[in-house]
Amino acid sequence: MLRRIDFNERPDVGVFCRANDKIAFIQPSIPPKNLELIEEVLKIKVVELTIGGISIIGSLMAMNSHGVVLTDFIKEEELSIVEKNFDGEILIIDDKFNAAGNNILANDYGAIIHPSIRDETVKKIKKAMDVEVKKSTIAELSNVGMTAVATNKGVLCHPKIKEEEKKMLENVLGVEVKKGTALHGMPYVGAGVVANSHGAITSTLTTGIELNRIEDALNLIGD
Repeated sequence: MLRRIDFNERPDVGVFCRANDKIAFIQPSIPPKNLELIEEVLKIKVVELTIGGISIIGSLMAMNSHGVVLTDFIKEEELSIVEKNFDGEILIIDDKFNAAGNNILANDYGAIIHPSIRDETVKKIKKAMDVEVKKSTIAELSNVGMTAVATNKGVLCHPKIKEEEKKMLENVLGVEVKKGTALHGMPYVGAGVVANSHGAITSTLTTGIELNRIEDALNLIGD
């Protein structure tokens, strides 16, 4: 299932929400009807959250079904919300590149991360998310979490991805990678789409052609 909504008139829904196949964390103050729609489309529980008192949680957390990686300026009361609702490992990332959502692209089979993240941090991410972890760029860009969106059924990525990068993603993430855009031509599809194996949410700015591409890449046709 694929639906178009905006978060408080903001089209970059992936910046304000992070989901796996069981739960979605989302910025506060989303209208109840939109929360219900997200739950219906993604078939999961939705939990409101800020990180460090700010709402861009999609940029500050990365998640698969096994683990969640959070930036190190999360507050204790915010961490307690994650601990209460997330059934898996929790890692607070201690690294210069600590915007986990921007810098980690993961599903339940693997993770691609920012090339400059420390090797010590890579080991911790591998343990927390229980997957193979590789450093790579997408379209020669390091913020891999914003240049693609990955589920256990497919990956939609920046249209200028290099062939060797595409092969790396498919090998590590274990699913087919396809190119596309969102929000009427924006290549940073990780910022414009929230998805899991059940469905996807994108902005009202996303065109019909882009919707078709998202459905195809994430294998949602017929869902």
